[in-house]
Parts: sequence; structure tokens; C-alpha cells
Amino acid sequence: MQTFLTQLRAALNSQGELILGTARKDLPTPLPDDVRIVVTTSGSSTGKGRPVGLSPAAIMASARATHQRLGGPGQWLLTLPHHHIAGLQVCARSLLSGYSPIIREDEEPLHVAISRMDPTTRRYTSLVPTQLARVMGCGGSDLEALQKLDGILVGGSAIDPTLLADARRAGLTIHTTYGASETAGGCIYNGEPLEGVNVDIDEDGRILLGAPTLAWGYLDDGPDAFITTGTQRWFRTNDIGVLTPGPYPKLTVLGRVDDVIITGGVNVHPIAVENAIRELNEVSDCVVVGVPSVEWGAEVVAVVVPRNPQDFTGDDHQVQRENLLGAIRAHTRNHIEPAAAPQALVITMRLPTRGPGKVDRRAAADLALTVLAAGEGTLHTSTR
Repeated sequence: MQTFLTQLRAALNSQGELILGTARKDLPTPLPDDVRIVVTTSGSSTGKGRPVGLSPAAIMASARATHQRLGGPGQWLLTLPHHHIAGLQVCARSLLSGYSPIIREDEEPLHVAISRMDPTTRRYTSLVPTQLARVMGCGGSDLEALQKLDGILVGGSAIDPTLLADARRAGLTIHTTYGASETAGGCIYNGEPLEGVNVDIDEDGRILLGAPTLAWGYLDDGPDAFITTGTQRWFRTNDIGVLTPGPYPKLTVLGRVDDVIITGGVNVHPIAVENAIRELNEVSDCVVVGVPSVEWGAEVVAVVVPRNPQDFTGDDHQVQRENLLGAIRAHTRNHIEPAAAPQALVITMRLPTRGPGKVDRRAAADLALTVLAAGEGTLHTSTR
């Protein structure tokens, strides 16, 4: 870890390179223009990450905008993998504030790590929703320690609105973040762009992000996602969203383009369905995927982690599973639309993940196909 921090300091001062997740031999020599830092995307939708070139200026612009939004520079606690952009940014923000980041050791209780932070300055950390859910579920010393922090960024994947509301009611200063390696990390906080960040929606509904934090680009021969219109350079994301009109437009992310399930000619956005399902007391977590269907083109399947697993495992618990699927269908039909109601339920003890706590939808879809093909899932067989 000390080697990483040394290389990060040097790269931020344009005196060295920091290469993460990609072999140096697979990158251009020398690196283009002002690129000093290379991070590799998590590849959550393709299964293969891509190297992204970042300049020190982009990293520093992101850090400055973050601290401006949060209330000032401070020390950061690293709880995420340092080789992903979110973890790298935690360390960069702390170093640029004049503080060594506190590194949470393996298996170290969160409250112990926080106790090693400097109490005389502002203190921050960054979590993924899974980490926050664990703290909220256990409470105790870890929750009390988080309550003392001046800001907690939560990103990497969609957060359950109920979890977010509970955390804020518990006194946690939560800021939801949206961004990517291509934008040097989060650039939309609580739905609102950071200083200097522009956001737009193109004709296909995709989110466009323009900012001084944009990466130089990809360092492989894959397709380019950066476009220029007039004087504005944009990163064209793979996410679809809507902007709430008004003096201060607010971005709502609906999900990834590739994640949309087209069933019976209707577009179903998995995140909306997942948020509805998580409102049920029986559900701890879930992911919604599409599986091929001769009749519908694709069928909506809920892959669910139950709150009480013992109630839904074993051959003699089929009635409970059927009841849960019925409750899920009724809830989603009432809150979204009939086409969004899952046609099948798959129970699992843990959702597959990729990268910094992101749900691996490809793996979840594969799991659903395997379970349903084996006749171990729960099906709804009547018409919609």
C-alpha cells in the first residue's frame, strides 16, 4: 500500500506513472499527452475492463469540487479497493488536503479505523451500498463512529431508497454519488452536478457528462465514448436517465442501457423494480434480470436474498417461495406496471458482485438461467 501511495503522489506531481489493473506492456509508450494515471474499468456489463487515461489535473479538479461540495478539505478513510477509481480518489483527496489517508486493514472493525483519523480536521469516507447496509444492520460502535464523520460518499451501484432514508435518519451525512472512471470518479452528488460539471440527456436517453474531470480517453482499441459538440467535450455513458427541469436540474439514473429488459414490447428498468421489491419486509437485497423467453422475448426474473433465509430454503419451503413471488408481483404491478412484475423468483444467499461492490448482473442472469433450467426456481404461470 505504501508503494501505491508513493506512486500516486509522484503521478499527481507529474513525476511518474501509476498504472492500475492493466499490464504496462499493453499500454502506449509513452502515455499520451498529460496522462499520468491509468485505471481499469470494472467491466460490469461486458465482463472485461478497459484502461482509462487520467491527467493529474482531472484528479485534482474532482478533489477540489468534492471538497467544495462537502464543506472543505480533510482526511479520508479508505475502505474500498485502491485500484478502482473510487478508492484511488479517496487517497488522492486526502493527500491533496495534506493528510495521509487512513487505510482500513483487513477485518479491522470500522470504528477502530475511524478512531485512527485526525480528530482536529474534517473527516470523510466512501462506501458502497453493501457496506452501508451491513453497518445499518448491525448498528453499535461502527454506526456511532460513522455518525461523527463530516461526510460519507455512497456510490458504485444503486442504493436502496429505504436504506438511504434509514441512514440519514440515523444521523449519517450521506451523499449519493454518480460517476465513472471516465469522469475521474463521482461527479454528481445527490443528483446535482459538482461545480464545473455539465449534464445532459441525448436523443437516446443516455446521460452525457462534461467536466474538467473527464479522462483523456481509453488506452485500448475499443470504441470511443467521448464526443464533442461545439466547445463542450462529453462522456457518453451507458446509462439512461432523466433531468428534472428547474433552476437546478436534478439527475435521476434509471439504469444501464444494456440492462433494460424488453418484455412483450415493453421496456422495463430493473432499478425501479428492484427498489420496489426491496420495500418488502421479506427481502434483504435483490437484482432483477431478464432471461430469454419464446413468448415474451425476455422474462423478468427477481434474484432475491431473503431477510430470513431459513424460511425459503429446502424442498419443503415451496409455499413460502410462491407466496413471496406473489407478493413481489402484486407490489410491482401496483407501483410500476404489470409488465414489470417478475415472472420467476430465484433465491440466493448472496448476490454476485464485481469490482468495488457492484452487483454483477451478467453473473446474476447466468445464475437465474441455471436455477430455472434445473427446475429449482419459482415460476408464475398464469397470464399477466
